[in-house]
Amino acid sequence: GAQVKETLEAADALAKEGISAEVIDLATVKPLDFDTIAESVAKTHRCVIVHEAPRTAGFGAEIAARLAEHSMFDLYAPVERVTGYDTHIPLFRLEMKYLPSVQRIVEAAKRTLAV
Repeated sequence: GAQVKETLEAADALAKEGISAEVIDLATVKPLDFDTIAESVAKTHRCVIVHEAPRTAGFGAEIAARLAEHSMFDLYAPVERVTGYDTHIPLFRLEMKYLPSVQRIVEAAKRTLAV
């Protein structure tokens, strides 16, 4: 989705620190390719969901819920969500302060490794 660029940059930043990250770009949310997500979690044992929508009621919550239902025992750490904030999306000049940043994504990934 719209956060792929930032997520790939975060994966590159993590790689420079010796941390491998798998990035999945979901082409659609309906149908949701949950099998690909579940396979990744079974392999990596962690999940960071990144999207530009607000945290509350964003689609990332649906993915996290499905992981809790179907892949909970594969997870070594809680699912992290890096999202927009629970507020109105600001005008263009402040939009970059609202959207998930590379730094926020990197920090979330590191939190999953700290558990």
